[in-house]
Amino acid sequence: QVQLVESGGGLVQPGGSLRLSCVASGSIVAINTMAWYRQAPGKQRIMVAELTSSGRTTYDDSVKGRFTISRDNANKNMVYFQMNSLKPEDTAIYYCNFYILTDDGSEKNWREYWGQGTQVTVSS
Repeated sequence: QVQLVESGGGLVQPGGSLRLSCVASGSIVAINTMAWYRQAPGKQRIMVAELTSSGRTTYDDSVKGRFTISRDNANKNMVYFQMNSLKPEDTAIYYCNFYILTDDGSEKNWREYWGQGTQVTVSS
């Protein structure tokens, strides 16, 4: 069983910063990609940042230059999302998403896993 646990959301004023964290635990053999998605009220969930195992990053245009996705150097199962210069339109529930190879003892499988979501509200 694999679990993703997020932390770090909250209320922040426009122009402020927040850092989200997401850590995976369980029978993990390897992690291919780590990503952050967000879902604003009444809108579809979209990917805003992705980090591959080779270190390549991709950002949605709406967050490029303001947000940074990175992997923890000591714990390779942990990813961070540094969000700077926050705007009211960044308000959403943020979800981490990993593509993980697991081993249950009898077979190995690749599948995606989701965090529980953390609320980010940008408001004065």
